[in-house]
Amino acid sequence: MRVFNGIDEVEKAVGEHLGHSDWLEIDQKRIDLFAEATGDHQWIHVDPERAEDGPYGRTIAHGYLTLSLLPVLGTQIFSLEGLKMKVNYGSNKVRYPAPVPVGSRIRAGVEFTSLERTTKGANLVVGYTIEIEGGERPALVAETVVVLVP
Repeated sequence: MRVFNGIDEVEKAVGEHLGHSDWLEIDQKRIDLFAEATGDHQWIHVDPERAEDGPYGRTIAHGYLTLSLLPVLGTQIFSLEGLKMKVNYGSNKVRYPAPVPVGSRIRAGVEFTSLERTTKGANLVVGYTIEIEGGERPALVAETVVVLVP
């Protein structure tokens, strides 16, 4: 894991690929728990029997489940230290080029894509790419914005 101490160190790493997380298996239990938490019980996610006859031959993870894993995967790659506060401000872009079938393993790749200084600190744009082991296309490509307060 790469540790950045303060905004100046973060700024020096803009444009650099920071590495990859460990692989994480997406099992049916995780998908079902996400469905319970969000109320999204669409059959393509939670009904393995019906999904066998669906377009992917098995259940797939919710797109928002994949998105929700960015923090846990990202913390394996980098840590922002020496700040009073760091807050998730939102997302500039989120795309799901490929579904994540149950039983797949995913990992994140991360890059700091830009940093804009503000009167209170900085806004850091973090680019994430979620790969599916053996997949041709990524499961997720996203840009998130983190407010950094020194």
